[in-house]
Amino acid sequence: MRLWFKILLGLTAGVCVGLFLGPNAEIFKPIGTLFLNMISMIILPLVLASIVVGIININDPAKLSRVGMKTLGIYLMTTLAAIAIGILFAKIFRPGEHINLQISIEMPPPNASHFSDTLLALIPKNPFASFVEGNVLQVVIFALFLGIAINFSGEKGRPLADIFESLFEVMSRLVTIVMKISPIGVFAIMAWVSGSFGVGVLFPLIKFLAIYYGACLLHIGLVFCSILWFMAKMRPGPFFMGMSDAIMVAFSTCSSSATLPVAMQCVQKNLGISKEIASFVMPLGSTINMNGAALFQGMSAVFLAQIYGIDLGWHSLAAIIITATFSAIGAAGVPGSGFMMLSYVFASAGLPLEGLAIFVSIDRIREMMSTVLNVLGDAVCAVYIAHVEGELDERLYYQTELVGLEGDEV
Repeated sequence: MRLWFKILLGLTAGVCVGLFLGPNAEIFKPIGTLFLNMISMIILPLVLASIVVGIININDPAKLSRVGMKTLGIYLMTTLAAIAIGILFAKIFRPGEHINLQISIEMPPPNASHFSDTLLALIPKNPFASFVEGNVLQVVIFALFLGIAINFSGEKGRPLADIFESLFEVMSRLVTIVMKISPIGVFAIMAWVSGSFGVGVLFPLIKFLAIYYGACLLHIGLVFCSILWFMAKMRPGPFFMGMSDAIMVAFSTCSSSATLPVAMQCVQKNLGISKEIASFVMPLGSTINMNGAALFQGMSAVFLAQIYGIDLGWHSLAAIIITATFSAIGAAGVPGSGFMMLSYVFASAGLPLEGLAIFVSIDRIREMMSTVLNVLGDAVCAVYIAHVEGELDERLYYQTELVGLEGDEV
C-alpha cells in the first residue's frame, strides 16, 4: 500500500475517532506530539546539510547567483499573488458583512518586533544558539555563508564538504525511517484536533473558511499551474501526483518545516529534480515562501474590517500588502506562526488587535490548507528552477503519471 494512501487512511480514521470520543481524544495527543518531535529533530540538521550541499554542488559562482535570484524572484511573485487573491476574494464575497461576533476576549498583541529588529536578527550572533533556539531562518543564513565559504576554500574545504555530504545522506535515511510511522502519527494528531475542536465551533465562521479554501484552490490552479504549464513547460497533473505524500503530511501537521523532509524526497524521487536544486530551493522556501500565510493575512484583514465596519482605502490596502509580504517571509514554518504574525498586518491598517480573537477557533483548520499551499509553492519553484537550469529529469517527472506513485518506498 502506498505511503500517501496510508497517511490518508490515518487522517480519516483520526477524524472519525476524534469526533466519536470528543475531548477524551486528548489521550492521543502525546503520540502525535512524539511524531512531531521526531520530525522536528531532523529539520535543523537537514536544513543545514542540504543548503550547504546544494551550494557546494553549485560550485560555479555565476550559476549560484543566477539560481538564487530566480528563486527569490519566483517566491516574491507567488507571495504577492497570494495576498492579492486573498484581498480580492474578501472584497468580492464579503465574508464579514453579515457576521456580528461579540468579542468578549481581549487578546494582548503578540510580542512582534519591528522590521528593523527582524532584519538585524537575520544574522546569528552564535549559530549554535540558533540551533538550540530552533531559529530556522538564522540557520539558513549561516548555511548560505558556510556553503559559499567552503566553495571559495577550494581543495582545503573539501574535507568539510565531505562531512556535510555524509550528514545529508544520513539525515535523508533518517527521514525514510521516520516516515514509515507517519500514518500512526497523523492518526493521533487528527484524533486529538477533531476531538478537541469539533465541528460546531466552525459554523459561525464557515463562510470565511469556505472562501479561504476556495481562494487557496484558485491560487493553486491559476498561479502554480500557470508556472508549471507556461514557464516550466510541464503538465501539472504529474506534479500533484508526485507531491501526494507531502500534501498529506502538510495537511495533517500544519507545519511547512515538518513537511520539508518529505517534500524534498518527493521532488527528487517523484518529480526528477536534481539534488543540487532541491537542496537549495526547498529549505529556503520553507522559511521565506509562505503563500498560505500571505493569502490568509490579506483576506483576514479585509474580513476584520468588514466586521467592524471600517472602510479600507487604497493606502490601507497598500500597507496590508507590504506588511503581509514581510510577515509571510518572517513567519516560521510551524503551526500558529501565520496567526501570530497577523498583528503586523492589523496594526498597519489601523485594525483593532483584539480582532485576533475571532480567528482562534478556526486557525487550526485554516492552517491545514495554508500549509499545503506553502509546500506546493516551494515545489513549483523547484520545478521551474530545475527546468531552466536543465536539471529536471522529465522521464521521472512523467513516470508517476504512467505507473503511479510508489510512496511506500519513501
